[in-house]
Amino acid sequence: MNRGVAAELEDVTFRYGAHAVLAGVSLAARAGEMLAIIGPNGCGKSTALRLMAGLLRPARGEVRVEGEPVARLPRRQLARRLALLAQSGGTPAGMSVADLVGMGRYAHESWLRRQTPDDRAKVDAAMAAMEITRLAGRRLGELSGGQLQRVRMAMVLAQDAPILLLDEPTNHLDLRHQYALLDVARAQARAGRCVVAVLHDLTQASLYADRIALMHEGRLVAEGAPGAVLTTAAIEQVYGVRTRAIDVGGTVVHLPESALS
Repeated sequence: MNRGVAAELEDVTFRYGAHAVLAGVSLAARAGEMLAIIGPNGCGKSTALRLMAGLLRPARGEVRVEGEPVARLPRRQLARRLALLAQSGGTPAGMSVADLVGMGRYAHESWLRRQTPDDRAKVDAAMAAMEITRLAGRRLGELSGGQLQRVRMAMVLAQDAPILLLDEPTNHLDLRHQYALLDVARAQARAGRCVVAVLHDLTQASLYADRIALMHEGRLVAEGAPGAVLTTAAIEQVYGVRTRAIDVGGTVVHLPESALS
């Protein structure tokens, strides 16, 4: 399995006006692994992902994808290397599910080459993976929030990029579909892709991620295997919550002390 660096931030600082959202962050995500980025709201998790995707430019430092600076890559070429599931995105209510998932093949098409049997096979496989095949003919405006999230994830899978960036991918999903999506994300990593996911649920991060990056106030405060990062001291420092850590088959589960008293 290739463990080469696929996407990285090197000493990256990013500001909105005078406010530094990220300050000197260095973080590398590797092919063949699932990296979870966790931390409180406003700590810079989503900003780090958007920088990796080339949607934002750092004030300092460099962002690279497969060794090349993101700023130098044309958008279509970048889209062949990475796919982003953003927290939200406008979707035309009248568009069909199959057409939206098919948009994931945009980076592989050209004026002279429209959708091929291989493209259609990729779209069908992505819809099957997210259990939305039966919704193919439905209009987006008819879907629930959870169904739409699964359709958007299918579009990311159809893009067939070696790097998947997932920003809070379990949003709007019920418990079964949360774990089903994370199962798919982990399977993509096992198949050799680089998967970077911003997650809020610490148990899910511990259960699915090979490595965890813990952020706080725009800085990376810990990085490594879930058991090494998700300590009671780190949780109290970053989240301000005293917890009791329980190891369940190698997965670290944190329970709030206040609920146990």
